[in-house]
Amino acid sequence: MDNQLISPQTVCETCLMADQSGKPRWQSGQLRCGHAIRKAAEQQPDQFECQMGFRVADIK
Repeated sequence: MDNQLISPQTVCETCLMADQSGKPRWQSGQLRCGHAIRKAAEQQPDQFECQMGFRVADIK
């Protein structure tokens, strides 16, 4: 799965830390079930690593 974009619903729907609808737990722009990862460049979206080891990006 390296370097692939997949929807959070695909990854999160079976995660015990997801919300009731199988989506990641976002609160005020922060992923509540993971931690922030430092950006390599300012143009990149905010990225987080979830408890399951996946990277989740806040793409708007």
